[in-house]
Amino acid sequence: MPQTSSITAPRLTSLSHGGGCGCKIAPGVLSALLARHAPLFKPSADLLVGNETADDAAVYRLNDEQALIATTDFFMPIVDDPYDFGRIAATNALSDVYAMGGTPILALAIVGMPINVLPHEVIADVLRGGESVCAEAGIPVAGGHSIDSVEPIYGLAAMGLVHPKRVKRNADARAGDVLILGKPLGVGILSAALKKNLLDAAGYRVMIEATTQLNRPGATLSELPGVHAITDVTGFGLLGHALEMARGAGLAAHVRLADLPWLDQAQAYAAQGVITGASGRNWASYGESIRLGAGVDDTARALLTDPQTSGGLLVACAAQETERVLDIFRSQGFGHAAVIGEMREGEPGVHVE
Repeated sequence: MPQTSSITAPRLTSLSHGGGCGCKIAPGVLSALLARHAPLFKPSADLLVGNETADDAAVYRLNDEQALIATTDFFMPIVDDPYDFGRIAATNALSDVYAMGGTPILALAIVGMPINVLPHEVIADVLRGGESVCAEAGIPVAGGHSIDSVEPIYGLAAMGLVHPKRVKRNADARAGDVLILGKPLGVGILSAALKKNLLDAAGYRVMIEATTQLNRPGATLSELPGVHAITDVTGFGLLGHALEMARGAGLAAHVRLADLPWLDQAQAYAAQGVITGASGRNWASYGESIRLGAGVDDTARALLTDPQTSGGLLVACAAQETERVLDIFRSQGFGHAAVIGEMREGEPGVHVE
């Protein structure tokens, strides 16, 4: 018999100081923290991807045909519906596997919940939402760990496989590469509108559809030699993750504001000042490396730094592969995929035109 509870459920978002990938430690603070310690262990040559380029996941070569992808991602609620919260968090965690060009094989649940505050059926719905996404990805939730915490937290430790020669780091873009974005932007804006009780049912549906769409094209894109680098756009916003790609490659990323895809209503809400605090923290962390064109106003800047929860893949590919990459995205249901810029020679940074 299912466990029942007499506890009245509060809004999930009311229990946390942040939500989704907006919970991330600001990139500048994170860099300072990581710089304060030296590695205690010399990594093996089989560690193909570590933390040297702020990539999406670690990759370890098992043999000539297989490399293991390992990642973890968890956060506090971005929505009040517990089932949707679980789905979004699981989709976001599995995205890191796809961003490396791999295919997930299993996941472990990471659960922190205020046991005496939330009804147990609410917590069960969070877990059920995560399990539903893993089932869609064709993998089991094979275990995990839980704690009683002040704020609700959920996510996954996920593992996947990729051929060692098909690993797609975020640092291998080349001059002349085209930049393609797989999902529209604006998740943080819509989540801020939701928290202020401004988001209507249509806007909520748009946000859920985007944040629960698995970034499966990454596994297919890894098979193309002309795809040089992939990352996913999450908590640091488009500018932050494009900057990581630019710094890793030693190139300048040029982004065309007019070509960016947006979630319905996101631009309108941003124009009304409905933005997240994480947007400002992002800009404070990396703004000195961004060059904004004359037509980029404060609203556009807030949109460009908006934290994306379970955002789209950002792909750097040879120009001749552009249509093939777009066809892969569109054939898998990513109708908003768009060419948004290119990589050029120059001082590492991001230029918005």
